[in-house]
Order: sequence, then C-alpha cells, then structure tokens
Amino acid sequence: MADRSTTPSSVESKSRELHEQAESRTAKAIEELVSKPSFGVLFARGAENFAAVIRLSSDVADLVLRNLRLAGRADITRLARQLHRTEDKLERLLQEVEELRDELATGAKPASRSAGPNGRGGTEPTGGEAAGTEGKRGASG
Repeated sequence: MADRSTTPSSVESKSRELHEQAESRTAKAIEELVSKPSFGVLFARGAENFAAVIRLSSDVADLVLRNLRLAGRADITRLARQLHRTEDKLERLLQEVEELRDELATGAKPASRSAGPNGRGGTEPTGGEAAGTEGKRGASG
C-alpha cells in the first residue's frame, strides 16, 4: 500500500525546506567571501582588465577604420579643429572688410594698423569677439 509520508504536500514542504537551507548556506558563504580583502583586490583587477579590453577594442576599431580608409574619431576631431580655425579666420576677414566698408562710407582715412606677432594688422579676436560681431554684420549688411 501507499506510504503516507510521501504525499504531495509533504514532498513539497520538504523540498521548500531544503531549498531554504541551501539558500541560507549560499548566502552565508557569499557574505564570507565578499567580506575578505582579497575579494576587493580581485574585483579591482577585474575592473582594470575590463577597462583595458575596452580600450584595446576601441584601438582595434580605429585601426580597422583607418585601414579601410574611413574617417575615425581622431580624423573627425582633427577636421573639426581645422574647420573651427578656418571659421575664425573667415570671421576676422569679414570684420576687416566691414571696417574698410565703414571707412569708405564715411570717407575717413584708413586707420593705421600696427603689425601683430603674425605679421597681420591688429590683434586676433577671440571666440567671444567673433560672436559679438554677428549682430553688427546683420545690421549693416
């Protein structure tokens, strides 16, 4: 005949009890492992290795793009700097043209400019000065 100790409810409660015991033992073992200084050292080395792998993969990706003759991050950054310098030069040129127009319109003598360190007249404006002339150009042109 059937044994009463192996009913479905007793098997289920026994398996829950075993599961809870295993879970509590595992939690204690992990807490003990994490509390040791060696775990921190291992975790830090793992993070360093992960960062190194990311850097290496980024370098490999840049190298692949360069070998395929496609623009990479460094190329785009360099082009952005060149474009910014060209825009600054164009802005200085527009300022000079506006000054010459104003002088011709008023019939005044052109002001003498002292040569700067680069052999050009005047001082080079900064980005703030270039942005400040935007309204002037719009009003006069």
